[in-house]
Amino acid sequence: MIKDIEKRGGSLGVEVRADSEKRTLTGYAVVWNSDTTIGDYFIERIAPGAFAKSVRADVLALVNHDWGRVVGRTKSGTLRLVEDDRGLKVEIDVPNTTDGNDLWELVERGDISGMSFGFRATKQEWDDTGEIPKRTIIEAELFEVTATPIPAYDDTTLGKRSLEEARAEVEAMKAEEKRKADNATAAARRIAERRAASEQKFRGIRQDAS
Repeated sequence: MIKDIEKRGGSLGVEVRADSEKRTLTGYAVVWNSDTTIGDYFIERIAPGAFAKSVRADVLALVNHDWGRVVGRTKSGTLRLVEDDRGLKVEIDVPNTTDGNDLWELVERGDISGMSFGFRATKQEWDDTGEIPKRTIIEAELFEVTATPIPAYDDTTLGKRSLEEARAEVEAMKAEEKRKADNATAAARRIAERRAASEQKFRGIRQDAS
């Protein structure tokens, strides 16, 4: 399993669609600009196009985020991901396996009605000015999508670490800006002192000459 994957989900809906050749689950793993409170630590939203690169990458469809229970894959064409105006749309051609048949039955019965996904943020923005910090995922790697009965997976530890790193970066930038400002002030002071010394010396030379 890949480390540092954050998991998110919601009751975005997953449906069954069957024809004579295959069974397909459809739903949305992500809805753009939908604010979600992550463990009461921060508010998160995902910007449109955040997974533009990932939809062309190798992504798995899993059962309950279990990497040993694969039911689809973009590489094989059994998982299809499309970004539209609403969000990230998912289509999974369910296999004739134990996991696939069980998943199909549970979705058809309504026991599973949500979708979740695992990702790693690669570009994000934090707004720390309000009572609760706000995080916007601008770009992310998508590793897996899941139809799950409990879609509210919040990896708050990773999110909190990301927030702490962002705050540390801001503090580091402030410290660097202060250091540059202090250096500029000191340099200006030294120039002014040398200029004053030169002017004083020049006046002394003129007085001696007269």
